[in-house]
Amino acid sequence: MDNLELKGKWNEIKGKVKQAYADLTDDDLTYQEGQEDEMLGKIQNKTGKTRDEVINWLRSL
Repeated sequence: MDNLELKGKWNEIKGKVKQAYADLTDDDLTYQEGQEDEMLGKIQNKTGKTRDEVINWLRSL
């Protein structure tokens, strides 16, 4: 995933993610540069999606 693409639109994407999965918390969706894998892992655990599914889903938002 392109870090700049994610970073630039993250607040917008985060809102859409929270609408789709209300059990994801702000802590789960905290974007910190260099810790994208940890955040993706949290999203994977709560949604039941694979890493690739999560990345493709986030790109589509």
